[in-house]
Amino acid sequence: MIDSALADAGLGDAEDDDFDAIESPDSLLPDHRYHDREISWLAFNQRVLELAEDATLPELERANFLAIFASNLDEFFMVRVAGLKRRIVTGLAVPTNVGRSPADVLADISREAHALQLRHAAAWTDQVRPALADAGIEITEWHTLTEAERAALTEYFQLHVFPVLMPLAVDPAHPFPYISGLSLNLAIRIRNARTGRQEFARLKVPPMLPRLVEVPGDSEIARYLPLEDLISNHLGDLFPGMEVLDHHAFRLTRNEDVEIEEDESENLIQALEAELLRRRFGPPIRLEIADDMDEVTLDLLIKELDITDQEVYRLPSPLDLRGLFSLSRVNRPDLRYPPHLPTTAVAFQPTGTSTRADIFAAIRKGDVLVHHPYESFATSVQAFLEQAARDPHVLAIKQTLYRTSGDSPVVQALIDAAEAGKQVLALVEVKARFDEANNIVWARKLEKAGVHVVYGLVGLKTHCKLALVIREEDGMLRHYSHVGTGNYNPKTSRVYEDFGLFTADAQVGKDLTRLFNELSGYAIEKKFKRLLVAPLHLRKGLLRQIDNERKNAEAGKPAHIRIKINSLVDEEIIDQLYRASQAGVKVDVWVRGICSIKVDLPGISDNITVRSILGRYLEHSRIFAFDNDGDPQVHIGSADMMHRNLDRRVEALVRVTDPTHVKELLSFFDLAMDDGTVSWHLGDDGVWTRHSADADGKPLIDLQDKTMSQIRRRRRTRTVR
Repeated sequence: MIDSALADAGLGDAEDDDFDAIESPDSLLPDHRYHDREISWLAFNQRVLELAEDATLPELERANFLAIFASNLDEFFMVRVAGLKRRIVTGLAVPTNVGRSPADVLADISREAHALQLRHAAAWTDQVRPALADAGIEITEWHTLTEAERAALTEYFQLHVFPVLMPLAVDPAHPFPYISGLSLNLAIRIRNARTGRQEFARLKVPPMLPRLVEVPGDSEIARYLPLEDLISNHLGDLFPGMEVLDHHAFRLTRNEDVEIEEDESENLIQALEAELLRRRFGPPIRLEIADDMDEVTLDLLIKELDITDQEVYRLPSPLDLRGLFSLSRVNRPDLRYPPHLPTTAVAFQPTGTSTRADIFAAIRKGDVLVHHPYESFATSVQAFLEQAARDPHVLAIKQTLYRTSGDSPVVQALIDAAEAGKQVLALVEVKARFDEANNIVWARKLEKAGVHVVYGLVGLKTHCKLALVIREEDGMLRHYSHVGTGNYNPKTSRVYEDFGLFTADAQVGKDLTRLFNELSGYAIEKKFKRLLVAPLHLRKGLLRQIDNERKNAEAGKPAHIRIKINSLVDEEIIDQLYRASQAGVKVDVWVRGICSIKVDLPGISDNITVRSILGRYLEHSRIFAFDNDGDPQVHIGSADMMHRNLDRRVEALVRVTDPTHVKELLSFFDLAMDDGTVSWHLGDDGVWTRHSADADGKPLIDLQDKTMSQIRRRRRTRTVR
C-alpha cells in the first residue's frame, strides 16, 4: 500500500538512478555490530537522570530532570515495551535490530528499568529532596506537621479534595474497577466493624488537583505535602463506620500506542477518534507499587490486572515523580538556570525608526539562518507567518503542522490569512503520537475558517517542517520559504534547540511548491534540486554522500562526516558509516537519544566518535555535513536516521549554501565535539561516560551557555555598527 501511495504521489525519482549506484567495498562487517535500540534508549534516560544527580546544577532544575526522566520512561513503556509485547502476543515476534527475540529484550528491559527506577527514587530521596530542603523548599510528610498545620490542611481537604474523591468498593456486588493508565491510586483494605469482614477498595488520586499541596504557615521555608499523603490521612472520612486496616499506592501503565489501518478507513479523523477512545483501555504493561505493599493486596492486583511478576516494579514512595513538574510554579529564580532571553536574529531586527521588521525584505537580501531558542521564534517564524497573513500582496500560504501548542499564534495566522481571502493550505499530521486529539481540534478549527486542510499520504506520516509564502511583486510571483528542524510550536521553541532557514531562492520555492502539490494532490514531479525528500530520495542521497567521502579518503583526500541527530538506528546508514571509517574518513556523530552504532569494533569503527549533549535545552536540530573535498555539503531538516523517518515518513532536508551559514553550522558542531565541552562520550560496550570537568577539576564549557553568549555578541556587534 505504501509503495502504491508513493507512486501515485510521485515521490519516487525514476531519473535519479545514480542514487542506487553506490559502490560498497567488499568488506565483511561483523554480525554483532549494533547496540540494541531499546537498551540504548534506557541509556539515554540514564543520562537525563545523571543531570538530576549533578549537585552543581540548580536545585529546581534537578527536580525537573527527575520529572522528565519519569515522563520519558512512561512513554517508553506505553510505546516501545507495548510494541514488543504486541509482537509476541500476535506471533509477529521477529528479531530485534541485534537479532534477539522480543522476549529476551523484554527481560533485559525489565532488569535495566528496575535498576534505573530504583536509582531514580534514590536520587530523589537521598539527593534532590534534601538539597531542596536546604534551599528552603521542603516536601514534607503528615506526621511531621504541627496540630495547626494539620487543622488547616484538613479544612483544605474537606473543601477541595473530599468532594471529588470516588472510593470504589470491590465485592461480589462491585467488580474490580477499571484502572486508567498512568493514574495514581490507593489500594485500601478495610474491615466492617459490624461483621468483621475485610473488604478492598480502590481510590484514584484526582489528577486535576495540585499534586503538591502547600502547607499553610508563616515560615520562610516553602513546605508541600503530596496529595496522596493528605488523602491517606483522611481515609476515615471516606469509610465511616469502617476500620481502615492498610493502604498502599500503586500506578498502572497501559499500552497507549495508536494503530490505524488507513487503507480501510474512509475518514481518517473518525477512525483516529475511535482509536483514541480505545487507547484508554489498552492492556496493562507495568504495575508500580509502593515498597510497603503487603502480599495480599499485591496478589489481588496481579490477578485482577493480569500482570506478570516481571511487570511489577516495587518502589519507595512517592510514586509518579512527574509530580515534581508542579514545582515549576515556585517563585525561586535563584534555584533555576540563569535566564536566557532569546534575541531577534540580526537580519530581522527593525531598521531606522520602524518598530517592526519587514521580514520579506530581509529575506530578499539573502538567506537567513535562525537558531532557536537562542534566537526568537516569535520575531522570526511567527512574524513571517503573521506578516504573510496581513500582507495584501501575499496570495497563498502553504504549511505543514506536525505538533503545535493549544493557543498557537501560528494557527491563528493561518486562520487570519484564510479569512482575508488568501489561499491557505495546512497539511496537518493528525497521527503525531500523543498529540492526536489536539491536532484534530486544530484541524477542524482551520477547516471552519476556510483553510484547505489535508492529511498527507496514506501510509506515511508527514514529519517535514515546511512553510511557503507566495507573494506578488512587480507583476511576478516570488516564493518565500522556511525549512526547519523543529515543529511550528511557539511553546516548545523556548526549550527545543532547532534551526530554521528562510530563503527567497527560486529553486527552493519550486521544490516546496512541487512537494506541497504531491502531498495535497496527484502531481507527478521527479526531481528536487535543493531538497532531499524521504521516503525515497533522502536515504539514497545520504548514502551517496557518505560513500563519496569514502572514495575521497581512499584517494588520499581529506574526508570528514558530521551528523547531528536525535536517534541513529538505521542499519544501512550505520554500515555505510562503518565502511567510511574503515577507509579513513573521520566520522563525528552527535546524538541525543538512541544510538545503535558502536565505537569498539577494531578496524571498523576506529575513526568514529560519538558524543551526546543534554542540558537546559533539548538538542533537537538535525545537521548532515560532508567535507566534499573542500566544498562542504551541509543539510538541515527534520529527519532522524531511523527506519520510520527514512522509509515511512515524508521528511525534508534543505542544503545550506550561504558560506557564512555553513561556517556557523560547522563551528557549532565542532564546539559540541570538542573535548573541552561538557558531553557524554560513547565508549566500549555501549557505556556512556559524562565529561564535565578537566583533569584539574575545572568545569568544561557548557555548549548552550556558550552558544547564547556568542549569539548575543553577534547582536551587539550589529548594534554598534
